[in-house]
Formats: sequence, structure tokens, C-alpha cells
Amino acid sequence: MSATVIAQTIEPRALRPRSWTLVVGLVLVGAVVATALVSLLWLPFSPEDTTGSRLEGPGGAHWLGTDRLGRDLATQLMIGARIALLVGLGSVAVGAIIGITIGLTAAFAASWLDDTISAALDVVIAFPVLLLAMLIVAAQGSSLASVILAIGLAMSAIVARLTRVLTKRVLAEQFVTAARTSGTRWPGIVVRHILPNIWPTLSVNLALQFGVAVLAEASLSYLGLGAPPPNASWGRLLQEAQGTVVTAPIGAIAPGLALIALVLGVNFVADGLRDVADPSRRRSR
Repeated sequence: MSATVIAQTIEPRALRPRSWTLVVGLVLVGAVVATALVSLLWLPFSPEDTTGSRLEGPGGAHWLGTDRLGRDLATQLMIGARIALLVGLGSVAVGAIIGITIGLTAAFAASWLDDTISAALDVVIAFPVLLLAMLIVAAQGSSLASVILAIGLAMSAIVARLTRVLTKRVLAEQFVTAARTSGTRWPGIVVRHILPNIWPTLSVNLALQFGVAVLAEASLSYLGLGAPPPNASWGRLLQEAQGTVVTAPIGAIAPGLALIALVLGVNFVADGLRDVADPSRRRSR
């Protein structure tokens, strides 16, 4: 095979995206984000508008039909996209702040304190995120803020354990030892050396936790523990449509597909970020 043929064979491959999962994930997540942003400026109908016919099929003024109360289903889905993103981002922010703080504390602490924190984290991680969130919401009361706080607290233990492991690995590196020898204080070591080195791996985990948070919020809303009406959570839409799934299946199919698209898109983005952060993993595919 000549050099020209080899070059023509290799060049198209070099122009391919580094990770197709990242591209697909960004498209799916971008569609949900665009829907949520549009809902802030415009909605087909008012969320409380019940002037439509009950369980009307898709078409006409109601693109996706109406629910059992006569509300426009497309409007409810658009508001649900806004709530899903708000809960996902808020929960990840709460989990990251608490988890990173605890993880760094454990990594820098004395041996006995490190062991105590690690044991406590293992106990918390043994409980499912949804179960912990249910207990916290039941104690705090059902509201959007309570849901975000509950899910964030539940996932903070996972973030803390990962932060602790990654931090200890970086602390064993020679450049950290050199920084400590030169007199750099611990806050400077954390900002200059620890966080920049653990963030690529930590960001992938946080992206995965975003999907977990969205599913947890939908599950809580389905069980009646999520944000109360008029918040049109996708989980609550699924719960309301379960009695009419045979006569009006679009009421269950539409929020279900929206939930799948967002969670699948976030998981694809996390997988794509992992490929970008680990070239050897990308080449093995």
C-alpha cells in the first residue's frame, strides 16, 4: 500500500470526533437545556390553564395533547425540564461543596480521624440515595428546596469518599512533597496542587451524580414527596398519567422519554469526558 493511500485512510479517522458519546450527550442535554430556557420566556399555555378538553390527543393548539385535568401537556413538559435541571444542578452543587470539604478534611486529618470519617462515609453510602432523600424530605417537608438539599446531602458521601482517595493519591506525589518542604501552607497546596489534579476525575463523577439526582427527584415526585403543585415535575406527570396510560398513553410516554433523554445524555457526556481525560481508554476502543 502506497503512502498516499495510507494517508487517505488515516486522515478521515483523525478528523472524527474524539468521542461520539460526548457529541450525542451534548445534543440530548442541549435540547433539554434549550427547552428549559425557552420555558422561562414563553409557554404555549399557562400552567394553571385547564380550559382544554380532558385527555385530548396531540394536535391543534395542544401539540402533545392535554392531561386528565385539561392542562396542556407540552407546557407541563417544558416546566418539568426546568425543574429537572434546577434539581440536578442544585443537588450536585450541594453534594460537591459538602463532599469535597469532607473528603479534603479526611485526607489531611490524623490517622484516627481519617479512619472515623471513612467508616462514617461507608455507613452512609450503604444506604441508597433515594432512601436517604426520602427520609430527609419526610423530616423537612415537601418543597423544591428540600428535595435539592436532600438529594445533595445523600450524594455528598460518594463525592467525599472519591475526593479523599484522589487527594491521598496526589499527596503522595513528589511535587506536593517539594511544595511542603518549600514552606507552602496547606491552603496553597489544596488550591495549587490538589484541586487541579483531582478535578478531571471528580467532574466525571459529578456528571454521573447529576443523572442520579434527576432520577431521584423524579422518583420522589412519583411517590408524592417531590415539589408540590404547580411544579410540573416529570415524575409527578408520570404518576398522574398511570391511571390513563391505556386510554391516553402520550401522557406517560412524553415525560418518560424526556427523563430518559436527559439522564442518557448526561451519562453520555460523563462517558465522553472520561474518554477525553484518559487518552489510553480512548485508544483502546
